[in-house]
Amino acid sequence: MPNAQQAPLKIAVAGLGTVGAGVLKLLETQGSLIEQRCGRRIEVVAVSARSKGKDRGVALSRVQWFDDPVAMAAQSGADLVVELIGGSEGPARDTVATALETGRHVVTANKALLAIHGTEIAQKAEARGLAVAFEAAVAGGIPIIKGLREGLAANSVSEIHGILNGTCNYILTEMRTTGRDFADVLADAQDLGYAEADPSFDVDGVDAAHKLAILASVAFGTAVDFASVFIEGIRQVAAVDFDYADQLGFRIKLLGIARRTDAGIEQRVHPCMVPKTAPIASVDGVFNAVVAQADFADRVLFVGRGAGAGPTASAVVADLIDIARGRSTPIFGVSAGLLGAATPSPMEARRGAYYVRLMVKDRPGVIADIAAAMRDQGVSMEQFLQRGRSPDEGVPVVLTTHDTDEASMQRALATIAASDTVLEPPRMIRIEQF
Repeated sequence: MPNAQQAPLKIAVAGLGTVGAGVLKLLETQGSLIEQRCGRRIEVVAVSARSKGKDRGVALSRVQWFDDPVAMAAQSGADLVVELIGGSEGPARDTVATALETGRHVVTANKALLAIHGTEIAQKAEARGLAVAFEAAVAGGIPIIKGLREGLAANSVSEIHGILNGTCNYILTEMRTTGRDFADVLADAQDLGYAEADPSFDVDGVDAAHKLAILASVAFGTAVDFASVFIEGIRQVAAVDFDYADQLGFRIKLLGIARRTDAGIEQRVHPCMVPKTAPIASVDGVFNAVVAQADFADRVLFVGRGAGAGPTASAVVADLIDIARGRSTPIFGVSAGLLGAATPSPMEARRGAYYVRLMVKDRPGVIADIAAAMRDQGVSMEQFLQRGRSPDEGVPVVLTTHDTDEASMQRALATIAASDTVLEPPRMIRIEQF
């Protein structure tokens, strides 16, 4: 057990953006509490960032400054390197690799790096007896990695799903509550700092997919497999879809879903309609939520802020405290040597219900043609909604289906889209009954 006489844990921090500055502030503000909880001080001995002169609201005069984070990882004398640069390649990857090669533990908030290179990093760290901790990489301040890896260690997890991107959740919440379209709400999100100038990683689902790949590895004890994640973003969700969802008893959320099935492990990120009664349906704004389904613990829900300086810094420092205490667990829940490749379940095998919105010419027989296209692929309609009449002009038509497989649904939609009575591409949102 660590005691008050132990030497400080010396750390070097690469990246002094919002999160990096937040980590330094938290360590300064909570220094006494942190020392009490881990039996030793955590001392920042070096930092690296792109701009030395920028005012970050923290004192840096007593620490070594490195322009090059890789040089810092090799030369700073730190016991541990905190990587907060971001990105799956370049300086972030090189900094982590150098830290491990020179015998230093690593704490990172870098979901892209772990999603692409996580298994390789785990193998390198384990071979050298080093810790790699990454609570801050998924869902900000929510302790979901510890929850899965340690809290549910006695359970077999069959499914994990959640709201993994606060930017998308904010946009979808605003679209629902204000009736505005995607582009308008996105512009506001950028003005408020919730969305980047280039929001593609968020709104196209890539950020959530990185996090899902990490969660799936921890939940199922398999190698990280980002390449097998199906990804669909929220650009095609329209304001009118929220009106129909409300009538049908649903909320629209961008979800990451990983599930064990007879065909293998599903990993998918896409907009979903979920029942209003589902706990995750009421998680709005920039909040994240993750649900794990375990055999003995049953269903467990984690909710909290998924980003921001405070929550993310809190997760980073929690990892620092664990390492300072000498607590160690396998990086992805099991030994790196046991992280076998999972059999991916193809998206075409997904089974469930669907919401479809069409714009069609208001002519006799149009609905019958749509029903026939569905019937020919073995797809059964459950509900049907039509607003107004406008002979020979476009009218919106909405339908939902009974459970069917994705491949059949896609074939039916292709037939419908080819009809000269359908005026624009069909819009489809998958329904998930949680």
